[in-house]
Amino acid sequence: MVDVAVVGAGQTKYGNHPSGLKAMWAEAASKAFSSIDGDFKPEMIDEAFIGTIAFGGAQLGNTAALLTEHSGMDGIAVRRVENACASSGFALRDAWMAIKSGQADVVVAGGIEKMNDLTPERKRYWLGVSGDTEWERLAGLTFPGTYALMARRYFHEHDSTHDDLVHVSVKNHHHGSMNPQAHIQKEVSFEKAAGGFMVADPLTLYDCCPTSDGASCVVLAADHVARRMTDTPVWIRGSGAASDRLALHDRPSITQLKATQTASTKAYAMAGLDATQIDLAEVHDCFTIAEVIATEDLGFAPRGAGGQFAREQQGSVNQGNTTINASGGLKSKGHPLGATGTGQVVEVFKQLRHEVGTSRQVRDAETALTHNVGGSGATCAVHVFGRER
Repeated sequence: MVDVAVVGAGQTKYGNHPSGLKAMWAEAASKAFSSIDGDFKPEMIDEAFIGTIAFGGAQLGNTAALLTEHSGMDGIAVRRVENACASSGFALRDAWMAIKSGQADVVVAGGIEKMNDLTPERKRYWLGVSGDTEWERLAGLTFPGTYALMARRYFHEHDSTHDDLVHVSVKNHHHGSMNPQAHIQKEVSFEKAAGGFMVADPLTLYDCCPTSDGASCVVLAADHVARRMTDTPVWIRGSGAASDRLALHDRPSITQLKATQTASTKAYAMAGLDATQIDLAEVHDCFTIAEVIATEDLGFAPRGAGGQFAREQQGSVNQGNTTINASGGLKSKGHPLGATGTGQVVEVFKQLRHEVGTSRQVRDAETALTHNVGGSGATCAVHVFGRER
């Protein structure tokens, strides 16, 4: 089987985007295409996979076909991928598999979401559709409430308090303040984050990611064409995916995500690496407790030590073994649901090519990981990247 590389990547700024779906996608695709410095034109693309929940129901059918016609990809095989917040992480995996199998040479993976055209009440409805409808959503459980339950149980089981989550928030806001594509480009003090408006006890406003508009797009190529497109490809060295029970009450533990553990184990094994060899990771921190748990599930900290990891600021840029969320993460960069997975890839693509050019550039970065979770952990896609094959 062939090796697969990312040869181009681009995204819109996340936040309250003035454009609609078509224009946002066209912008992200244009940026991805223009980042390819070698032999490339859109006619070379064989297939496209676009992740989206179709938040608000604006374009539920044939979303991918609508978008690709506005980015020069006429006539190719396209499809929408839906796996809640992990939609474009799985779109990336589908694109990788299409090339890995030998059925395609150049494939686009991307994601998009338009979230801020709705009222707060409608937003809460659409944010809840990825939970268990019968036993969670219709019973009134929101996603902040879901992760608040996870946080409370984590504090009970381990030597951790809300202060550990505050450290995550402060770190990611600091990273995001240096990211021109981030939704929230400002730092926050420990005191302000600790005393934020209560959303779902113990989670405050500063523990929750914003709702964002945005689109992201990456171009993948087989090894025999990648070098013609760029002198600095970023290789996908490992891909893993898994699922778990949807409702929290059906899981044996709510302080670890089995889907993350299984997906990362597969990705590490394929890459021939372990967690200690990852220079930077973009993890799915929809809530600060999610980053603490992911830090453990991905192997960057022992079980129960995720809070200590945050407290000691080990995930800050160039301070520990592995930088966590140099982009600002979902917490600061933003979370346009369908765009998040491939948006993480845009960040690691630039980091591994040493193109970030600011104080959030991870020094001498050679390896990276992306971790994209659907809902409260029912689905997960993990990918490992490297400058070398």
